[in-house]
Amino acid sequence: MVTGTSSKPQRRGNTRQRIQDVALELFAEQGYEKTSLREISERLGVTKAALYYHFKTKEDIVVSLFTDLMAPIDELIAWAAQQPRTLETKHEILERYSSALADAAPLFRFMQENQATMRELSIGANFKERMQDLLTHLQPDDAALTERVRCFSAVFSMHAGMFLLRDAEGDPEEKRRAILEVARDLITQAHQK
Repeated sequence: MVTGTSSKPQRRGNTRQRIQDVALELFAEQGYEKTSLREISERLGVTKAALYYHFKTKEDIVVSLFTDLMAPIDELIAWAAQQPRTLETKHEILERYSSALADAAPLFRFMQENQATMRELSIGANFKERMQDLLTHLQPDDAALTERVRCFSAVFSMHAGMFLLRDAEGDPEEKRRAILEVARDLITQAHQK
């Protein structure tokens, strides 16, 4: 068995993906603005030239993270657009979104801890559009304001739950399922006009 010096497993093995992982760690630890490309290359143990070969700027790294880690959410939105607008479909959307969130947890931590930066980066507007598309598929047809708020709250509770329960005692899968149950309840209520 091969063991590494890091207690945290790397998401993937190639240099580009290792750069993304280390950058995300540093952004979470120090903040986006306080992290330099030099620090990223030093932590990786690669030259700045090797880093520049893959990414010219920190924003390039963040954009690549969104592109890679948000792909399942894009796929979910495309899938949802092809489904009947039933309550069962909406519950399946939440189930799939919950899984995608679990896989993208480091990226959502970055977003939470670097909100000012997210407003400045072009990718922030793209993420907002994705969330609006997702909400469209969760809302009942001709939803009243209260139902729209419930649908928004379902998605918000999934995002907030990731952070609020991150350090709480318990099995991560049990916490994910509990958050999902609350979101499903809100969507169900929104459909019981």
